[in-house]
Amino acid sequence: MLLSISFVPVKQITSSVPRSNFSDKDIEHIANLVLKGEGIINPLILRSTSIESYEVVDGHFEYYAAARAREIDLRKGEMIGAFIIEPSNQESIEEQVKLLRNQKHHSDNKIINDNSNIYESHNINMESRITNIESRLTNLESRIEKRTDELQEEWRREIKSITNKINEIDSKLPKPIEPLDALNNLSISELTSKLKRANVSQKIIDSILKERKNGNFQSFGNTVKRVEGLGEKTMLKIIDSFTEGVI
Repeated sequence: MLLSISFVPVKQITSSVPRSNFSDKDIEHIANLVLKGEGIINPLILRSTSIESYEVVDGHFEYYAAARAREIDLRKGEMIGAFIIEPSNQESIEEQVKLLRNQKHHSDNKIINDNSNIYESHNINMESRITNIESRLTNLESRIEKRTDELQEEWRREIKSITNKINEIDSKLPKPIEPLDALNNLSISELTSKLKRANVSQKIIDSILKERKNGNFQSFGNTVKRVEGLGEKTMLKIIDSFTEGVI
């Protein structure tokens, strides 16, 4: 084949594309890789403009990377690999460059579009998952709210049941009665039993039962005055005994 790589001094090459079209950071990075690898993997395509000068046909970015590599290290970056177009193959090479460049552009666009489609699909999947999660959270909140209402209703029923039981028990308990009311209103057997537990003699018990037939006792003093044999000490003992608990 007539087409082969030649090593050309970088200083003899020019480019019609402004250096500002490319990122300084990218140029710097590739330049260091060129020096480290002692060459460039993508040779430039050049055409001769004179005996010792060349113009870039394709590979403008690579040219500026090579030029920067020469600035960094003159010895290592002095020469760069390139394909030099001869008049005999210029038309076919330029057509090849054009077609390859278009193919690369198409391939890059396809990759971008594919990535865009993947990203869009990913977004759709994420939105679907988020919607699904939101729906599940809404259902969970609804279930929690429903269960909370059920527990509150159960709690209210339980409280009502306990209250009813307490009221029922309370209704069955004997109600407290004042000592004076007890002397006036308890039945003979109840009053007798209560007075005996207070260590009151049977004689005084009989006197209390007999005297209350004449009318209710108006006060403790009135009771002592009306009941024969009942002194103040015994009356206090009756009062203390009657007020110790439920009558």
